[in-house]
Amino acid sequence: MISLSYQELEELENNIKTLVSDNELLQRKTSQEIIYQCLRYLEDGTLRVASPKGEGPNCGEVEMRDLNEWVVHPWVKQSILLAMKIRTVESFKWELNGNLKIMGQERVHAGSLGYHDKLDVRKDLAAYGVRSVYGSIVREGAYVSKGAILMPSFVNIGAWVGLGTMIDTWATAGSCAQVGKNVHVAGGVGIGGVLEPENAKPVMIGDNAFLGSRVIVVEGTIVSEGAVLAANVSLTSSTPIYDVTTSEKKEYRGFVPPNAVVVAGTRVKSFPGGEVPIQCAYIIAYRSAKSDSKLSLNNILRETGIPI
Repeated sequence: MISLSYQELEELENNIKTLVSDNELLQRKTSQEIIYQCLRYLEDGTLRVASPKGEGPNCGEVEMRDLNEWVVHPWVKQSILLAMKIRTVESFKWELNGNLKIMGQERVHAGSLGYHDKLDVRKDLAAYGVRSVYGSIVREGAYVSKGAILMPSFVNIGAWVGLGTMIDTWATAGSCAQVGKNVHVAGGVGIGGVLEPENAKPVMIGDNAFLGSRVIVVEGTIVSEGAVLAANVSLTSSTPIYDVTTSEKKEYRGFVPPNAVVVAGTRVKSFPGGEVPIQCAYIIAYRSAKSDSKLSLNNILRETGIPI
């Protein structure tokens, strides 16, 4: 992470905003270097697409809490869109050592790995203290913090993965998704991307949250710090989330409160052809905010018996 002064940050923002509306200027090498510098800043944590209110996009590794108070920085998203605009699609291939013929049959695809895209795949994660298992892909312009573990998974451009977070097998962190520290993202989880429109908030997952197997969180939904989503919970910005922990039932949409324990459920809705169970989610308990995060997680899993 590089410390940018207020003047440097303002100049960078103004340059990006100018390039959005000036295609001729966009063709200049100096202009393109500014765009690529933004990608490098996203990779090393100097910039991020969202931050706490009152702090700029250069806030760095801050606590991901009170997420409904966070703001998005549209010009940072615009730098990503500009990079996609000026890049051309290219094929990349790595040759692997090995016998390409078995029992006399030629292996057409064996011996190489490749992709055909406008953006590169990061290869410098070891220098950031990240453990990346074979099959994990971090796209150019994404940030992954020290101590994070990436099983075979995908982290898209503009995303932020915090300190000590686990992205498990076949999980995805979509473009610009903001994932806090010590988060467990279980196998097959889909954290959606929100690159456009530029002023739309991304999906945000708070510190110490737990996302169970095959959870889906999309459309800028906020999962607050310490929350637990049981297996197969699916949350969009319009999915009703009912708090049934008290006699007075509360309803949330696009927002999971801190330390809430959420399970998948249904609600009945009437149609001309009959009553149909429609997907929703229920808050059935809350983790203790005072005790150790791992201890409170174990306790709540034991008490509720929810699948993860």
